[in-house]
Amino acid sequence: MYGFCQQLIPYLVFSSSIFLSLNSALRPLYFKLTLAALLTCGLISRCACTNCSDISHKPVDNVTDDTIIVHSQRIDRLLSAPRKPLKFTDTEGRPVKHKVRGVGDYKTCFPDLNDVQLLTAERLGIRSITDRQAAQNNKIGLVYIVDNQLYRIHRLSHSTPYLVPRAARLLDEIARNFTDSLRMKGFPVYKLLITSVLRTEHDVEKLRRVNVNASENSCHRFGTTFDISYNSFYRVIDPESNEQRQVWPPLVKDILAEVLRDLRQLGTCYVKYEVHQACFHITAR
Repeated sequence: MYGFCQQLIPYLVFSSSIFLSLNSALRPLYFKLTLAALLTCGLISRCACTNCSDISHKPVDNVTDDTIIVHSQRIDRLLSAPRKPLKFTDTEGRPVKHKVRGVGDYKTCFPDLNDVQLLTAERLGIRSITDRQAAQNNKIGLVYIVDNQLYRIHRLSHSTPYLVPRAARLLDEIARNFTDSLRMKGFPVYKLLITSVLRTEHDVEKLRRVNVNASENSCHRFGTTFDISYNSFYRVIDPESNEQRQVWPPLVKDILAEVLRDLRQLGTCYVKYEVHQACFHITAR
């Protein structure tokens, strides 16, 4: 286009002889057409001299059409950001009253069915493992999780305490936010109870014999998924306190639900409210 304009410009230069040979009705039209052509070629010529004409279509690093991977990269950046400090007072130094508001209907707030979670679990997790011995022999891509200051591993009858790194980090984030929320609302310290983690194919088979609701295509097989109890929490006793305040369990459940709702809305996880298992079923995204 640029070369074509360079060849065309000499023929578009305003000619007084042509102008005078035209009748008075055509002269304004000839003048306008000549001016428009010159302006158009001028703009094309200017663009050709800039970087616009030299656009490189080289692939950009870490760019993919896989929406699950793209989303996971965004979540990695989000969870790597520094945590905001807690604020217990307002600008005038007065204590801030944080209330437990809950999330309304649990099923509506946490509707992510197994089929929804399964696609992400398969894409971001490990390949399913046959049995516990195979899990012990091949821990590549897995993190061993144990009791710590944030949560406790409940007695695991049909799973083993391993997660992929992103799921382990999400679990830490949930537990930290839960602890922070308890403090902000003036509650005593409780730890989360983790009731299910990585399941082998053999674990899934055994579980289905005793639990008709257990899925054959369990997300737990990929190390991206864990369950957190909402009926039971581990009470941390302060040895220096004479009064050990007891809290009605549904209130603690509401605080956990608020934390999960906020993280789910940020896109960090899928959450399913499990009625029969009394847990939140969570898959890292």
